[in-house]
Amino acid sequence: MSEAGIEAVTQALLQARRSGLPADAAPLADALPDANAAYAVQHRVAQALGWFGDNAPRHWKSGGPGRSQPLTHAPLPAAGVWASPGDASRWPMHSRLVESEIALRLGREVDAELARTLDMDGAAALVDAMAVSIEIVDSRWQQGLAAPALLRLADLASHAALVLGEWQPFERRDWAAQRGRLGIGEQPVLAFRGSHSCGDPAWVLADWLRHATARHGRLSAGTVVTTGTWAGAPPAAPGDKVLLAFDGMGQAVTHF
Repeated sequence: MSEAGIEAVTQALLQARRSGLPADAAPLADALPDANAAYAVQHRVAQALGWFGDNAPRHWKSGGPGRSQPLTHAPLPAAGVWASPGDASRWPMHSRLVESEIALRLGREVDAELARTLDMDGAAALVDAMAVSIEIVDSRWQQGLAAPALLRLADLASHAALVLGEWQPFERRDWAAQRGRLGIGEQPVLAFRGSHSCGDPAWVLADWLRHATARHGRLSAGTVVTTGTWAGAPPAAPGDKVLLAFDGMGQAVTHF
């Protein structure tokens, strides 16, 4: 890994978070050679800002464009994780993109040795609860989601905040038939069905658990991962109410 590149990106993101002004990604476009370098930046930013101390993060995001593509992961600072209804009106943001997601919660502790053995079914058996979740997406880069992919990954995969609906017992469902609806302000309601990019939210679990336990040793029971969008990332505006509902699973609400 390029130590100079990792440190340069780390300092740019720290300055962006501390000042509230997005950094210019252009001079750093080639600073990170691979995903491991981006994850090193995530770790350094978290350490500098004191997000997790000596503990493993309790909230994560994980996902990817499909089963044939590499998944990516990011730990989420607890200050931006809210129970529904969430109030994002005072949260520092440059853009307000809304992802329609399902979060999963571990029912037991998982260590690196166990994580290495898991397939999707084995990982899903470790989950005790699920909830409708709204992930709010934003960027610390001036270029937003047009910034290079590795710089976006270093920036917690463009995470801003997470709103969690009411937890209910986890069950394997016919995800291809799962319906949902996303309402943002006065925009027409966006209806979707069976549109998770990996076909099943549990697809991300085994890879996420291996990634997280390789870096933190073990994850405690109650650790939460949100698993990727079902309906893209449409924009919201200040003043908008956002309501996300999945049939048979409940809803989550936030306000901008």
